[in-house]
Amino acid sequence: MRPDLDIAAMGGQVSAMSAETNQSLTVEAVIIGAGMAGLTLAHALAGAGIEVAVVDRTDPANFTDPAFDGRTTAIATGSANVLEGIGLWPELAPKSCPIDTIRVSDGDALMFLHFDHHEVGEDPLGYILENRDIRGPLLSAAATSQHIALLAPANIESVSRGPGGVSVRLDDAGNGEREVRARVIFACDGRGSSMRREARIPVTEWRYDQSSFVCTIAHARPHQNIAHERFLPGGPFAILPMRDPDTPVKTASGDLRHAASIVWSESNDLVPAIRGFDDDAFTAELAQRIGGFLGEIALASPRWVHPLGLSHAARYTDQRLALVGDAAHGIHPIAGQGLNMGIRDVAALAEVVVDARRLGRDIGDPDILAGYERWRRFDNMLLAVVTDNLLRLFSNDIAPLRTARDLGLGIVNAIPAARRFSMRHAMGVVGDLPRLVRGEAL
Repeated sequence: MRPDLDIAAMGGQVSAMSAETNQSLTVEAVIIGAGMAGLTLAHALAGAGIEVAVVDRTDPANFTDPAFDGRTTAIATGSANVLEGIGLWPELAPKSCPIDTIRVSDGDALMFLHFDHHEVGEDPLGYILENRDIRGPLLSAAATSQHIALLAPANIESVSRGPGGVSVRLDDAGNGEREVRARVIFACDGRGSSMRREARIPVTEWRYDQSSFVCTIAHARPHQNIAHERFLPGGPFAILPMRDPDTPVKTASGDLRHAASIVWSESNDLVPAIRGFDDDAFTAELAQRIGGFLGEIALASPRWVHPLGLSHAARYTDQRLALVGDAAHGIHPIAGQGLNMGIRDVAALAEVVVDARRLGRDIGDPDILAGYERWRRFDNMLLAVVTDNLLRLFSNDIAPLRTARDLGLGIVNAIPAARRFSMRHAMGVVGDLPRLVRGEAL
């Protein structure tokens, strides 16, 4: 810590562009991590005139490489409202596929859960986007923003947080050593957050006995904008609709003009064998789990394997520091809510920070950061507990449990009010919502 560091004492508004030299940069906030949550936060703050520096050790050119991240993300309606509010949704929408219907089933049981967006309004239940299609516009807009300084690739050499401000020393590949001074640090640096470790914030975490295979398939029959979540003994198996590819995948029997993202969670006992399958054997396993409703299928991307786990920080804040998104919490992809939780964090944090700044307050004040934590902690903990319990309930083939859970699915499906509440919750429009999530201006 450096108790002599006093950015707040400077007063007034500081400008990232006017204060920059080759060796130093003064902004109002430093965001560690240029991932989707970090850049969304940067744009939310920049849109309100707050100068930010975004630091990441990865070259931004890699973020949109198909080999860097082959995953897709389910963007809930509330999250789409946030992206609309920061001006990015018009560019993202054409690359998205709306989710009009969700079908949840337990293996081959007769009972199922059917969500139709028409029951709750005209908006889709959400949208599926490739991660690289989200990262691209976020990065492009950051590069042209007058209020965002993107410092990447750059390694953090040291961090100092004192009562009056913060300092981050960087080894910037393009500019040598550099110091960034600010009022506060927002850590968006993922589950293994270095900032969380630096602040010695404990984290509760464990690994599930599952890993997730992720890939894109091409298929012959239209998916009709239906997302499928199937609970199998080895773990959830999701089929997520994607927009039709620009170029069909050609096979011996014809062109496959449609696409879907597969998120296949499987027991770690079987992961090594499945990872070793050639493409034909892997596709055959997928076809068996999917069934024939999509017609012929073929792999349309490489395969990725991700270990699965849960994590939750003991607290979200420290002196002039707030954890955001995966740095604060991480859950199983069973409900597709990981990034959506992070975007709600972003919306809440941006609101308390922007409101404080409009009142002339120091945005790194502990009371302001504590307000963000109070707003988001319960919702995040609740969703972590719910997804953890769902996973444990459904990832088995125990007959009494299977009977009980299938009955539960059938009961919820038979009660319109329960269906509508569940749909609105999946859309991210339930609870004490930030203005951006509600579709209002920040």
